Amino acid sequence: MLPARRFLPSLSLLTAFEAAARTGSVTAAARELDLTQSAVSRQIKALEEQLGVTLFYRERQTIRLTVAGDSYAREIREALRRISNASLNLRANPQGGSLNLAILPTFGARWLAPRLGQFLVANPGITINLVTRLSPFDFRLDSIDAAIHFGEPVWPGAQLTFLMRETTIPACSPSFKAAHGIEKPEDMLRVPLLHLTTRPDAWEKWLRENRVPFESVHGMLFDQFATASQAAMGGLGVALLPVFLIQEEMRRGELVAAVDREIESDQRYYLAFPKDRAEYPPLVTFRTWLDSALTEARSTVP
Repeated sequence: MLPARRFLPSLSLLTAFEAAARTGSVTAAARELDLTQSAVSRQIKALEEQLGVTLFYRERQTIRLTVAGDSYAREIREALRRISNASLNLRANPQGGSLNLAILPTFGARWLAPRLGQFLVANPGITINLVTRLSPFDFRLDSIDAAIHFGEPVWPGAQLTFLMRETTIPACSPSFKAAHGIEKPEDMLRVPLLHLTTRPDAWEKWLRENRVPFESVHGMLFDQFATASQAAMGGLGVALLPVFLIQEEMRRGELVAAVDREIESDQRYYLAFPKDRAEYPPLVTFRTWLDSALTEARSTVP
């Protein structure tokens, strides 16, 4: 149910207010909106009267947001951005088949993006817009229909569909392995190890799984798998990497298993989406295709 009309100011009043709040000037707002200064002033005054709240302090020829006005401006700016994005998406696909998908950087670039062409060919009426997100966010505040999530199966206010497990392996360049004479798990303690900031205890878990005693583990830190894998290929050390993300590098011989000891990650990949979007047609179609694509990918893993 929509709020009462008195709480829904017209778009012209809101755009005038947002422009003045952002620029800090009625003159600048008028220039941006191609209106007169008096027109912008009247619109701001009309908005204040409708809301019953003073939004600006007026000091001679200048304006300054009140505390309430500053808070309101932030929310209105985000609301106008979402309206603009919705209109842009609709114009790009008049059939209304847009899917806004948040992806993890390496998963999106290395696994999903190369396969999206197949999806778009099979579903020409759907447009997919991709945006990178590294951690969970509030679907209520972001115009995202779904997100690829790695971690615990918990996302407040969202429904999660299991996608896949993840197996990791210690990988390095062939020359690095030869130069350091790596042959067994214990050898990991005498070579540089590359760490991911989002998985700070990954190496500790791997060492424990392989019954290698250790006191502490140090090494370079990376915020994404893509940079960690590049560093491993460049001979900077050994990185603990997901097998499915480095298949091409291993096939080409750019990366090799430092020792052939894979372990399964505790966490999983999921597709997260707001519960009220579960039956959104483009999302239903994408979920079906994604499940099929993952099944196919698993069947082709050597």
